[in-house]
Amino acid sequence: MNRKGGMGSILLPGLAALVPVLAAAALVLLFCGRAAAQEQTLTLVSWGGAYARACEKGYIERFERETGIDVRIEDYNGGLAQIRAQVDVGNVYWDVVDMELPDMVRGCDEGLLVPIDPGELAPGADGTPAADDIPEDGLTECGPTNLYYSTVVVYNDARIGASKPSTIADFFDLEKFPGRRGMRRSPLVNLEFALMADGIPPDEVYATLDTEAGVRRAFRKLDSIKDRIVWWEAGAQPPQMLADGEVAMTTAYNGRIFNAQVLEGQPFVIVWDGQLLDTGGLVIVEGTRNLEAAKEFVRFANTARAMADVSRYISYSPSRRSALDLISTHAETGIDMKPHMPTSPENVSRALHNDWEWWSDNGEEMNERFSTWLAR
Repeated sequence: MNRKGGMGSILLPGLAALVPVLAAAALVLLFCGRAAAQEQTLTLVSWGGAYARACEKGYIERFERETGIDVRIEDYNGGLAQIRAQVDVGNVYWDVVDMELPDMVRGCDEGLLVPIDPGELAPGADGTPAADDIPEDGLTECGPTNLYYSTVVVYNDARIGASKPSTIADFFDLEKFPGRRGMRRSPLVNLEFALMADGIPPDEVYATLDTEAGVRRAFRKLDSIKDRIVWWEAGAQPPQMLADGEVAMTTAYNGRIFNAQVLEGQPFVIVWDGQLLDTGGLVIVEGTRNLEAAKEFVRFANTARAMADVSRYISYSPSRRSALDLISTHAETGIDMKPHMPTSPENVSRALHNDWEWWSDNGEEMNERFSTWLAR
C-alpha cells in the first residue's frame, strides 16, 4: 500500500473492472439531472399584454437560461376564486401568481398561499438585507411586492377637442367632456376615484369609505356616469378602446398607456391628478408540485436587477429601494424612463396610495355591493 495515498494506483481486479461502469453511471446521472431541470416547467399566472412581455424580457428569459426551468405564462384578471377552487379540491396547477397586494394579504390569511421568509430573499443591489430594502407595507407573510403601478385617467388627444381634461373631476364631467367612459369592472379604484372627483381630498378617502354614508356617496357619484360607462377587465383593453374611439376617456394602467405612446405612437395623454398608486408581487400557490422551483423563481424576480430590467420595458417602478438608481432608459427607444414612473416627484404629488389593509378587510363586501349596483 502507498501510505500517503491509501490504495494509490493499486486496484483489485474486480474493482478495476467496475471503474468504467461507475463512470458511465455517473455520466448518466449527471445527464438525467440536467435533463430533469430542463424539462421542469413552472406555470406563472399574470396580467398579460405589455406587462407580461416586460417581465419576459426583463427577467423570465434570463431565469430560464440560468436555471434550465421553463416558465409557461397564463393570463388572468385577478382575484382569488380560481386559486380557492384549486386548493379546495387539491388539484393545484398554477405555481406562481402575479397578484395585487390586497389579494396577497387575503390569500395568505386564508392559507391559499405559501409563506415566504424575507430572510430567503436576495439582498439589495447595495447589499442591504431584503427586509430593509423593501418598504414595510410591501412585505407580506406570503411574499414581497415587486413593483409600483398606478391606475390613471387617460384621453386620446386626437379625439378630445380643444378643451383638455386635467383633473380626476373632469372624468366625471359629461357636460364639459361628453362621451363614454372606460372603467375596470371592479369597485377597487372606482370608489376612490368617485370620492376624489366629488371633492374628497386624497388623504381623507379611506376614512370616508369607512362610513356607510361615504360608500353611498361614492356609488352616487358613479351613478352620475353609469349609463355612459364601458366596462373593461383586461389591461390591454383601455388603449384599444381609446384608439378606436369607443370611449372619450378611460381609466387604465399607466404602463399600458406608456407602451402605446412610445411603441405605437398613440396620442394618449395621462392625467396624473388623483392617480391610484398600487403595488403587487409574486406569490406561490399552496399545494404546488414545484415548490422549490417556484421559490427560486420568486427570489430571482424579486432582485433589484430583475425589477430594474422590467422598468426598461414598461413604466412600473421597482419596489426595492436599491433598484431605483438602476432605472435607466427604455430598451427599445432609448427614452429616459424616470419621468414616466408613477413614483416620480412630478407624478406622485396628487397620488392616492391604495390602502391594502382597508381593501383586505372590506373587499368582499365591496365586491358584493358593486355586483348588486351593476345589476340594478
